[in-house]
Amino acid sequence: MAFPLERVLIVMPAFNEQEVIASVVREVRETLPGATVLVVNDGSADATTERAREAGARVLELPFNLGVGGAMRLGFRYAEANGFPVAVQLDSDGQHNPADVPALVALLDASEGSNGVDGADVVVGARFTEGDNYEVRGPRKWAMRFLSGVLSRALHVKLSDTTSGFKAHGPRAISIFAREYPAEYLGDTIEALVIGHRAGLRFAQLGVTMRERAGGTPSHNPLKSAIYLGRAFFALAIAFLRPRPKTGVES
Repeated sequence: MAFPLERVLIVMPAFNEQEVIASVVREVRETLPGATVLVVNDGSADATTERAREAGARVLELPFNLGVGGAMRLGFRYAEANGFPVAVQLDSDGQHNPADVPALVALLDASEGSNGVDGADVVVGARFTEGDNYEVRGPRKWAMRFLSGVLSRALHVKLSDTTSGFKAHGPRAISIFAREYPAEYLGDTIEALVIGHRAGLRFAQLGVTMRERAGGTPSHNPLKSAIYLGRAFFALAIAFLRPRPKTGVES
């Protein structure tokens, strides 16, 4: 691994996840001993904070719901302020397998570490890879395929899952995203990739296995899925129209 687990911050955005947050936090801590687990309570109206703390996580609370992007920006700022060179985004509903984290982190650029590996700044944990049974249908599937094709060409790297919420970020990505991470719907995935590319970040992809939700309420219902396609196109347009980040890095 490019970085030891003691230097890895696991950021878990959570909105009304009291049913599962404790078991997910415990699994992460058992699977990744030494890593720090940070739950960002995104304006929950339930006992998410209490359950997460009881399970051993550090918790930051947002006063109202900002969405995954807003929660992750706070997570990046926490990582930067507390000296963590790696921040891994992990769902709080149990769909992401924490056992995949070491492989994602291993592909990060460790130039600030001891071995000088020339890796990526952001590693995307991709669904829809060989051996993974995760499926989507209808408008969401069409949108994901379109976005993957456009963004793969724009970023000059093949990405089959540009809306994945399972990603590892190295020091340069943390520095950029602590200030520039978008909070809009789909901005935390589509727009963040474009922002990172324009700032000179390098991307890689690694296949991961998705699991069923351990509980709670899914973020997508039939109505949301029906309008996903239009929102995806809008998010892509905004991503390319958005001004370049103020802080750049050498590519």
